[in-house]
Amino acid sequence: MRETDAARPAAFAPPVTANADLATLMTLFSAAFPIGSFAFSHGLEAAVAEGRVQTAGDVRDWLAVLLSRGSGWNDLVLMSLAHRAVKNEDAVALEELATLATALCGSAERRHEMMSLGAAFLAAASPWTGSASMPKAGIGDADTAPLPVASGAVAALAGLPLSPSLVGYAQSFASSLVSATVRLVPLGQSEWVVIIRDLMPTIVETAERASVSTLDDLGSAAIVSDIAAMRHETLATRLFRS
Repeated sequence: MRETDAARPAAFAPPVTANADLATLMTLFSAAFPIGSFAFSHGLEAAVAEGRVQTAGDVRDWLAVLLSRGSGWNDLVLMSLAHRAVKNEDAVALEELATLATALCGSAERRHEMMSLGAAFLAAASPWTGSASMPKAGIGDADTAPLPVASGAVAALAGLPLSPSLVGYAQSFASSLVSATVRLVPLGQSEWVVIIRDLMPTIVETAERASVSTLDDLGSAAIVSDIAAMRHETLATRLFRS
């Protein structure tokens, strides 16, 4: 007798539980997710070389500023808006966000970082988006896939809720840069863990603000970080690509 759909094991059914969403979030925004973020320092390499970042406390404070009112904050706002655009099937809004995210990059290396990681994220996340494609905005192309926009779009296509997705992105952003400082400052593993622990309130609070943000909330006040990213381009010796 042929097996019917109703008789098939539960494993054939798509996951719909909160735990399944959590597992997906932990995978997409894991440091092990294959997008190559380990190759970029977001300007931190120049900041360390110039003596601006020398201790675990310096790293914590630098990243707290990036998350709350710097490039990390802008990323979260763009990700939030991209998530909503996909949910609303608004292709025009998604395309405009991709263009805006690219324009907000303050240096050539920042742009290269955002676009390279975005394209890699889209490619690596394809098992979760399946046959679903981005609304006709072209952000699946390597030249038009800024990381925060790609992340918001993928999270929406994968059926993930917005707020936890923002927390996942912010935590991944911070962890990647702390990992860079482990090699640059250098920091010990125990210091790495304390920095991440200390940043958790900032990560959660910033993600909550971004979840209800609009385009009017975009803006950066992390000028020293932007300058460091520009100066990185001329460092004589470099470990990282940005």
